[in-house]
Amino acid sequence: MTPTSDVTIKLSNASIYQDKTLILHRVNFEVKKGEFIYLMGKTGSGKSSLLETLYGELPLKEGEGHIAEFDLKKLKKKQIPQLRRKLGIIFQDFQLLTDRSVKDNLFFVLHATNWKDRDSMQKRVNDVLDKVGLQTKGFKMPHELSGGEQQRVSIARALLNDPEIILADEPTGNLDPETSEDIIRLLSEISRAGRSVIVATHNILLVQRFPSRTIRCEKGEMIEETVKND
Repeated sequence: MTPTSDVTIKLSNASIYQDKTLILHRVNFEVKKGEFIYLMGKTGSGKSSLLETLYGELPLKEGEGHIAEFDLKKLKKKQIPQLRRKLGIIFQDFQLLTDRSVKDNLFFVLHATNWKDRDSMQKRVNDVLDKVGLQTKGFKMPHELSGGEQQRVSIARALLNDPEIILADEPTGNLDPETSEDIIRLLSEISRAGRSVIVATHNILLVQRFPSRTIRCEKGEMIEETVKND
């Protein structure tokens, strides 16, 4: 991968491990800028382990892997925060700080990633809340929001540092069907704006409703599924 490449993620003959347990083997895939990809599979099939490898939580022990110009095979512990600033990570359980408002959740991340100028921080927080449709909810506490709104806050948080790549691990797992569709629409919009988006899910109905490139984790392997064009 070169800085001018439109490939944001590339794994070649990679093996994904949890401790000493082999989870996925012979992993070969690449993701281009602006692609929206579903990572399908049952619970325990390796979806989360793959994402954890991509954001540096699990080491890549075998094969080759690059993400956002970082070499996963050579990734040092001190580089992980730098890598994660290039990524937006979204979890099933939102992981919001419950003792502070929506805006203060976002300011917390900006402080942690070395933003200094208060005016710039305020503008960025307003921009991402606007992008996820929560312009008027900045002063709410997380418990005052619906599940869908809390997930929108976590998406806003993921966008703060203008990441090249969004990794979403079961982002609709705790949401009702209608809200789940809203979240997938929002993530699709984000990919159309030029970011690579990977959504790990086992919700086949969502994939059928909003078809896109799909990769299935099954029996220790990743299998590319045929995309049906409308």
